[in-house]
Amino acid sequence: MSKKTKAQELQEQLTWTFPHIGKDSPGQIEKASKYCEGYKAFLNAGKTERECVKAAVKMLKKAGYRPYDRKASYEAGDKVYYVNRDKALIATTFGRKPLSEGVRINGAHIDSPRLDLKPNPLYEKDGLALLKTHYYGGIRKYQWSAVPLAMHGVVYLEDGTRVEISLGEKEGDPVFCVTDLLPHLAGEQNGRKLSEGIKGEELNVVIGSLPYEDSKDVKEAVKLKVLALLNQYYGMTEKDFIRAEIEMVPAYRAVDIGLDRGMVGAYGQDDRVCAYTALQAEMGVTDPVYTTMTILTDKEEIGSVGNTGLNSDYVLHYIQTLAERKGADYKTVLASSLCLSSDVNAAYDPTFASVYESRNSCYAGKGCVLTKYTGARGKSSSNDASAEVMAKVIRIMDEAGVCWQTGELGAVDAGGGGTIAQFVAGLNVDVVDLGVPILSMHAPFELASKLDVYHTYLAFRAFYTAG
Repeated sequence: MSKKTKAQELQEQLTWTFPHIGKDSPGQIEKASKYCEGYKAFLNAGKTERECVKAAVKMLKKAGYRPYDRKASYEAGDKVYYVNRDKALIATTFGRKPLSEGVRINGAHIDSPRLDLKPNPLYEKDGLALLKTHYYGGIRKYQWSAVPLAMHGVVYLEDGTRVEISLGEKEGDPVFCVTDLLPHLAGEQNGRKLSEGIKGEELNVVIGSLPYEDSKDVKEAVKLKVLALLNQYYGMTEKDFIRAEIEMVPAYRAVDIGLDRGMVGAYGQDDRVCAYTALQAEMGVTDPVYTTMTILTDKEEIGSVGNTGLNSDYVLHYIQTLAERKGADYKTVLASSLCLSSDVNAAYDPTFASVYESRNSCYAGKGCVLTKYTGARGKSSSNDASAEVMAKVIRIMDEAGVCWQTGELGAVDAGGGGTIAQFVAGLNVDVVDLGVPILSMHAPFELASKLDVYHTYLAFRAFYTAG
């Protein structure tokens, strides 16, 4: 072997590229694949934020967590959880260091783009019973037509009974669908801009097509048949839709993608991929140096609004109660804390290369992605993590042997987006985004590399256990 030149040696010392995990560490492939079996099960169990909280509580209880009691005293190693209105959750493992030295916070969101039913959704038109929807989050509307949909949600009946709905997930269940035009008749539609290929008021879900029996003298007999079935299954009447939260989500189950099975394909990986890996890392912590806080939050896709979103004060109030019990000033706790805003980024897609800047994009298979800032164009609605925060988090990952990369959300003027980081930063907490690169983000079916999922879990585990 020829001796390296000084220039070659200097190039090795001074330059840097992010390696592909499967190429440099092929032994990781089997570990990642095995890890993602549990992840796929979590995706199948949690198609909505309520279902994710329900699944998370089940996992936490099995791991020894108890409901948080603000009047109780806790010692290092104790594990508790707090549920906010069945749509958000905080899990905590108490650490050895005093709370005044800060906590390690990891926040992911468990809401995903979907079609919500309007308050008065059911109608009949020309022999079909349909549901009016109002889309939730940033969707590309044309992607939601002609795909199988499942109905999930909760409804309160007039007598106060709470009924959970999940229809379209089990073998033999009926599914639902938004129709689209056949190409033979789509001349006018083809002239629309892609963003208007399907319009919001055209996202109507087919729920029935048969009339109620012996209904010759009844108007809207197909609608009546649907109401009769809803009443039979769930005890509902039409008025009960007003007291309901019902979401139409893709009926797909999580599957492996590619002949090599190297990716997971599923609905809702933004951001349940970070929720699952964060929860797994949290549950694995036994004796942390710092108290941990794993937050699974709601409403990120529409701006983190409402009392279950991170732009409310429920996390602040939780930290205040922790500080009160430990005799600490909550402002000092916040200022001393470090947070990972655990959210996905857009993986570089060679089919649509023009909207990315290749040197500053993240790639499937190269590990979790550290996103210094999000926002749009001039970094509006961004957190923009400091050099100090970047250095801390990178050191933690490097010392733990985590494969990581950096990435921006596309080219500077191509668009952009936000995460919960800006709201955490508003509490005077140091924060940076870290998560999984995703292909087809916000589509009804998203792709993630199993290697990236696994190394995101390793990053979170290192974050919680580092001193």
